[in-house]
Amino acid sequence: MIKPRIKVTKGSSFVCCLALVLSSLFSCSNIKNEDGSLHVFRYNEHKNIGSLDPAFAKDNADIWAVNQLFNGLVEMDEQLNIKPSIATRWDIDSSATSYTFTLRNDVYFHKHQLFGNDSTRRVTAKDFEYSLNRLTNPKIASPGSWVMQQVDNIEVLNDSMLTIKLKQPFPAFLGLLSMKYCSVVPKEVVEHYGDAFRSHPIGTGPFKFKRWEENIKLVFRKNELYFETDINNQQLPYLEAVAITFLPDKQSEFLQFTQGNLDFLNALDTSYKDDILNADGSLNSRYETTTQMLRGPYLNTEYLAFFLKAEVPEIQSEQLRKAINLGFDRKKMMQYLRNGVGIPANGGFIPKGLPGFNPSAGYSYQPEQAKILVEDFKKTTGIANPSITITTTSNYLDFCEFIQRELLKIGIDVKVDVMPASALKDAKANGKLDLFRASWVADYPDAENYLSLFYSKNFAPNGPNYTHFEDESFDKLYEASLSVANLKERATYYAQMDSLIMKQAPVVVLFYDEVVRFTRKNIEGLGINPINLLDLRQVRKIP
Repeated sequence: MIKPRIKVTKGSSFVCCLALVLSSLFSCSNIKNEDGSLHVFRYNEHKNIGSLDPAFAKDNADIWAVNQLFNGLVEMDEQLNIKPSIATRWDIDSSATSYTFTLRNDVYFHKHQLFGNDSTRRVTAKDFEYSLNRLTNPKIASPGSWVMQQVDNIEVLNDSMLTIKLKQPFPAFLGLLSMKYCSVVPKEVVEHYGDAFRSHPIGTGPFKFKRWEENIKLVFRKNELYFETDINNQQLPYLEAVAITFLPDKQSEFLQFTQGNLDFLNALDTSYKDDILNADGSLNSRYETTTQMLRGPYLNTEYLAFFLKAEVPEIQSEQLRKAINLGFDRKKMMQYLRNGVGIPANGGFIPKGLPGFNPSAGYSYQPEQAKILVEDFKKTTGIANPSITITTTSNYLDFCEFIQRELLKIGIDVKVDVMPASALKDAKANGKLDLFRASWVADYPDAENYLSLFYSKNFAPNGPNYTHFEDESFDKLYEASLSVANLKERATYYAQMDSLIMKQAPVVVLFYDEVVRFTRKNIEGLGINPINLLDLRQVRKIP
């Protein structure tokens, strides 16, 4: 089989030849019905999936694949409400530190020879005890070990009940349990394969593992033993299989989608955004007969962050940081660079859609006020030409260049430095960058997830506080909010913290992202959600 490594450029003379090669990749298989029939859902990932072991489900590509194979105690619905999965119910004691879960008795692992004559077995409370404790095993080195930081111990009461006790109240705990890290796995299979469990996954999900040719194709088949049904009592999933390919080039992916070789296109890339979307963000008429677009809020805040410990007057000055926040038009930026996809961030750091979001906490475009602040900075410091350097990756160079042009108009000279994503990640964690582009996608649906970036005990590299923001009032509010169980009351704490952050301006919030999905017209039931999780349980392909 040919492994595609050719990059398509606009106007290339070999595009047609490449299309034939890619078409053969999408059709060749020994799996029945994987030729694009109504029973197979086909999508592409731009990089290889690292692992199918839920303990390593850190990146979006891994999370999407793992979500088809595994279940946890609870899950989130499309409105980010926690609902039962393998657990049928849970009870929280008066101290808000003890969670007792009751499990379904009809959930079975995918078939495997290690289960004996029946080739499968029922999931019990001991399986969850093993799976959750496994995250903290230093030999496993799971990136999800932090999920268990709040847990004191796990007690199995019987086959269908277990209690998880926390060290202290943590209202967002159920949200943590909805993460794919917390999926149930069978001990005998995991220990049989060891590290190779990454490519021999056995779970309880709607699909089961079939075949994986790394960097080429990954195939799942329908799980005939899956425990969920639809509202008409029909067993899920409807699809017979899922086929994932790994074309690294986004133009090639778009070509395959438009030719009908892919059923789904996630997100929007600059290489084709002006082709598929109009300037106002609506679908281009040439695609209306074949394509449908889904669009909704995404719990992802895109921002610039100042490293407040940098010995640079421009970074140390709250005055100049505010001027930068006021000095460019976010609405114009989103219209010009994203065809209106994304919400201009005139609120705080907490994104729209979460309790605690405050639409007036942030900054609007006020260039004259920004100029006054810059002039005051010059007089106070004696610096005639204030300058800053924004470090970014190539994917966001256009945003930084837009800000560069706008800030020049208010008297700030901006240099833009581009580096690879891995290098930027390391540099920002170790305080080597004065001002850098970043984003924060919610791990769980609670604003605490965002505010933890400003808690003084979370300084990077040991935590997510990359700015090294430190404020005693903020810390007290943050700690107090952790013991508040009532969400409405907790949201008032969140709003206060968010306003306090924006007042001191350790960040420049750019926009709150949106999920944009494109599917073929014959796809039904895909849906959309604010954490951009791919759920294929109720997806159908119709004639």
